[in-house]
Amino acid sequence: MAKKIKIRAGKMEMEAELNDSRTAEAVWKALPVRASANTWGDEIYFSIPVECEEENPKEVVNMGELGYWPPGKAFCIFFGRTPASQGDEIRPASPVNIIGKVSGDATQFKKVKSGSEITIEAL
Repeated sequence: MAKKIKIRAGKMEMEAELNDSRTAEAVWKALPVRASANTWGDEIYFSIPVECEEENPKEVVNMGELGYWPPGKAFCIFFGRTPASQGDEIRPASPVNIIGKVSGDATQFKKVKSGSEITIEAL
């Protein structure tokens, strides 16, 4: 069964689906999560109460993918280029575990400012 989540930041809401990785399962079990958003280029990241090792880590990700960044115990939302990107790629600061993908237009996350409260909950 698909694990659907809702990501809410300010007036913006977006649904997403977690994959069947061990990391995504650990994130699912930690929900709901409330945090303060940090931005790094077109990426939002924030610490969550989950500790996982690398699991098929990716150095370059796709638009709308959700990741877990092991060094920072952080949930990441990718919606465009980061300061580490080369060309049109979307490159995290260091490899991330892909845990899912947003269901809508990920560029809507550009509206979220650093410091905004962000909530992730199970649907």
